[in-house]
Amino acid sequence: MTTDTRNIAVIGGTGQLGAAIARRLAKAGKSIIIGSRDPVKAEAAARQLGAELGCEVAFGGNVAAADAAEVVILTVPFASQRTTLEDIRASVAGKIVVDTTVPLMPPKVMRVQLPPEGSAAQRAQDILGETVRVVSAFHNVAAHKLITDALVDCDVLVFGDDKSAREAVVSLVDACGLRGLHGGVLANSAAAEALTSVLIFLNKNYSVDGAGVRITGQLSVPVAR
Repeated sequence: MTTDTRNIAVIGGTGQLGAAIARRLAKAGKSIIIGSRDPVKAEAAARQLGAELGCEVAFGGNVAAADAAEVVILTVPFASQRTTLEDIRASVAGKIVVDTTVPLMPPKVMRVQLPPEGSAAQRAQDILGETVRVVSAFHNVAAHKLITDALVDCDVLVFGDDKSAREAVVSLVDACGLRGLHGGVLANSAAAEALTSVLIFLNKNYSVDGAGVRITGQLSVPVAR
């Protein structure tokens, strides 16, 4: 299976996080396809981003975008995760799917509520099957900061059972101007997903404009383990 990242589809690319990731990657010179349930919205977002950055940005419905990509980044709410993954399942066989889903269940978003599978990422793997290399990332990044050109003081923990797929996603995180760090196997994604609710609480309790996570200590050259 390939680790080719030439074409990257951002499913949910008209939402806050999806738009921010698409913009960062497009600005880094990556070939981006914006996917949405509504192709008209995908086209509008792609044309706006292309005009801003002076580049070509492709677009389409979720299935069409996933069909055309080597890597698919899922940026939809938890409530839409299963339906969206089932829609694109046939399109992502043999590919890398980056799941950014956090299991937030309104109105109690400041309470950790992990799904029965252990994490949203593990649920994604169960839905997509073993031919898909699911990697999870971008859980603890404030979308309203990521959409700007400002330096985002936040590390991104990347989880996945396939080491080469995880390495490819770490590189994409780095291309976004963040520091991607290997967080271990996909099951470990539960820690970052749960931490999002804690960060939301911190934002409210301490009036923080988008708290993030930074790993301290002197890190040597990252090694996928």
